[in-house]
This record gives sequence, C-alpha cells and structure tokens, in this order.
Amino acid sequence: MRRLILPLLLTLTLILAACAPAQDASLQTDPKPASVSTEPAQADAGPLTRIDQQGAIVVAVTPLNLDNPSTQLEFEVVMDTHSVDLSMDLAVLATLTTDTGITVQATLWDAPRGGHHVAGKLIFPSMKDGTSVLEGAGKLTLTITDVDVPTRTFEWELQ
Repeated sequence: MRRLILPLLLTLTLILAACAPAQDASLQTDPKPASVSTEPAQADAGPLTRIDQQGAIVVAVTPLNLDNPSTQLEFEVVMDTHSVDLSMDLAVLATLTTDTGITVQATLWDAPRGGHHVAGKLIFPSMKDGTSVLEGAGKLTLTITDVDVPTRTFEWELQ
C-alpha cells in the first residue's frame, strides 16, 4: 500500500499542475478598462497589430493586405482565453468602417471553432457598390461585437 501512495501523489500533482492556468504575463488582462492597446502581446507582433484586452479574452488583429486588397480585405485574428469557449462566428459579429462612411460586413471567419486559443482569417469585401472600400479613406475601423464584452474596436491610419 505504501508503494502506491508516492506514485499516486506524484501523478495527482502533475495532473493539477497541467490544469492550472498559465502564468504567461503576455496573456494577463489589464485591470484598467482601456479598450485597445497598440503594444504587441507577443514578440513577433508587427506594427500593424492591434490588441484588445477587455474581459477574459485577449484579441489581436493584424491586417494582411491593406496595400493590395484585390477582391477582399483580410485580417489575421488571434483570440486567447482560459475561461471562455471561442466557438463564435466572427463573420456575423464584425464590421469594417472607413472615415468616408463606408461600412461592410465580414463575409467569412476562416478558423477552427471552439477551444481557448483560436487563430484565423477574417475576410471582408474590398468593394462596395462598385467602389473600393479604401478609396479616399484615411482611417479604417474594425468593430467586433459580443465577444465577452459588448464592443471591441481596432483602428488603423491609412496612407
């Protein structure tokens, strides 16, 4: 019986350690209600990455083709949490707006559903009513609603 206690305690300790939340400082939420940070959450985040750390989910968004949008505008979205299931369809929850007044709804959220760490592409049309969404725009705003908080807003200045 004594021979079984030590291996059992060791196994239980390893299981509990594996289930404990990560202590990675890059995923800690800021207790202040600041909605968007331009500070990278990861060392490889580029200057175009915008990060929202509201609630229990950290959301990082990076535009992929603003310089050459072709038929669609693409954004890489990374969501991390330890307490919320990330099975939502961002295409239904995301809109893109310019300072010229053009707004388009996302057409595709190309990502796996569920889990606590999700990355994928959020796709928007690059044209509306025969005109480029970006034509004449100086500012681009991506709004995502109802992802653990009412609204997350990401902004980029355009050249």
